[in-house]
Amino acid sequence: MENFLATISLVSQMATDDYVGFTFFVGCMAMMAASAFFFLSMSSFDKKWRTSILVSGLITFIAAVHYWYMRDYWAGFAESPTFFRYVDWVLTVPLMCVEFFLILKVAGAKKSLMWKLIFLSVIMLVTGYWGEAVDRDNAWLWGLISGVAYFVIVYEIWFGQAKKLAEAAGGAVLSAHKTLCWFVLVGWAIYPLGYMAGTPGWYSFIGDWGLNMDVIYNIGDAVNKIGFGLVIYGLAVAQSSEK
Repeated sequence: MENFLATISLVSQMATDDYVGFTFFVGCMAMMAASAFFFLSMSSFDKKWRTSILVSGLITFIAAVHYWYMRDYWAGFAESPTFFRYVDWVLTVPLMCVEFFLILKVAGAKKSLMWKLIFLSVIMLVTGYWGEAVDRDNAWLWGLISGVAYFVIVYEIWFGQAKKLAEAAGGAVLSAHKTLCWFVLVGWAIYPLGYMAGTPGWYSFIGDWGLNMDVIYNIGDAVNKIGFGLVIYGLAVAQSSEK
């Protein structure tokens, strides 16, 4: 009860024109609604697709919980919740990589592909956090390492083994794979841009977007994570209809 009252108190402190806080609140509610949708729809599909839908629900549920904390942090300190955001990413981004493996299992994808993508995503996020929050003097170096890991992921899904498996599967799987690839290439691009805008060094030409980057991150997170799940949901519906 005390925690609930404390939360109400923090929310009441938000100004009516606090559009940053508003996006934290909307992001939290959107992620929670998406989680409920994915979890409740699981029973509608064959077993082979239930795991994919479950992972989609877990991604948005984890994000919803972290956005709850990030919203309170913003309300209390009016500072970007960098720590909570990276904790969210280090849990949800690898799960988004797992989705590629799950949809490509029908074409014979091996777990080595899944672990490769997970490893690259963790490297991308850990080095990104280190450069943004711990060793800002060398942010350019950590950002470079993070960027290399990101582009290896992009290459793998667009041109590497994942692409070959998607082409072998064909049909709805290939279409879903292409859509997820675009999410990674375009949707995920906001994260390195935000890193460059928020850290000193070689990337200063990007400009200082200040706390407004939180708005971009919040909108991007909702679009990327919910969008990922809806693509998987659409694939499960298509495959079930074909059967």
